Amino acid sequence: MGMRRMEFLIECEHGGRRLDAVAADYAKLTRSHVQQLMAQGLVLYNGKPAVKSQRADAGGRIQLELPQARPADLQAQPISLDILYEDEALVVVNKPKGMVVHPAPGHSDGTLVNALLHHCRGRLSAINGELRPGIVHRIDKDTSGLLVAAKDNEAHLALCEQFASHSITRIYHTIVYGRIATNDGVVEGLVGRHPVDRKKMAVVHKNGKYAYTAFHVERRLRGFTQLSVRLKTGRTHQIRVHMASIGHPVAGDAVYGPRRVIERLKGQCLHAGVLGFVHPKTHQYMEFESELPAYFREFAEGLGQD
Repeated sequence: MGMRRMEFLIECEHGGRRLDAVAADYAKLTRSHVQQLMAQGLVLYNGKPAVKSQRADAGGRIQLELPQARPADLQAQPISLDILYEDEALVVVNKPKGMVVHPAPGHSDGTLVNALLHHCRGRLSAINGELRPGIVHRIDKDTSGLLVAAKDNEAHLALCEQFASHSITRIYHTIVYGRIATNDGVVEGLVGRHPVDRKKMAVVHKNGKYAYTAFHVERRLRGFTQLSVRLKTGRTHQIRVHMASIGHPVAGDAVYGPRRVIERLKGQCLHAGVLGFVHPKTHQYMEFESELPAYFREFAEGLGQD
């Protein structure tokens, strides 16, 4: 037994939340456990003792010391990756549906991080701690599409600043339940923890973060609508929560959609199709596009035009 140190850089989606809640999410601990650690002076925020009620800022740094044994080191695994771009500073990956981004309880290996450790030969930024090397942002396990990972801390911080300022270009493709009459629309509102089910997010009236989702109708299908969705903010489950809030949940979404899930989709029909950012070293704008994956195309074709 000993003291295990964990360090995290707060991602933009967590800015404005209570510090104890953010630390609990990152460290996979209960909030009460984190509060106990804070009372013992074992949690620092930007180098100073953390206070549970203070609000977290995107880009802020959390450090925790846990009195427990150090877990086994992450394993580099030779898992095939679809690389769209790579240089000395970063790598852009097209993540398949079903792949977890980083290790977590129940997913100790087979993740994108395990694959990146092998592909990059361990050369990944260390800002987000030992379980999330190189990870600047995430998409859900059952969401496919584009992510950028950083190979050094300088690139990581520069990319994180762009996410925090909402200057990143992010366009998703999705198929939602029902027929959306208008060709274009915007969903705005605070997104925060569900007041009853704390494992879910929801549109809330207080204690949430502002979220903006713009959508455009690409195709009207039988009983469904295919959309392209542009994000200005990046809250947890933002698209899934916003579309469900207007009565058009994402097809296949077992959390925010109908109880009778579309099993053949094996998760939500959601694809991160476009990612654009300013390169942290060259300062040139770069944009990448991922084609719709087979599961998405086949589902749409099976529905047919409205």
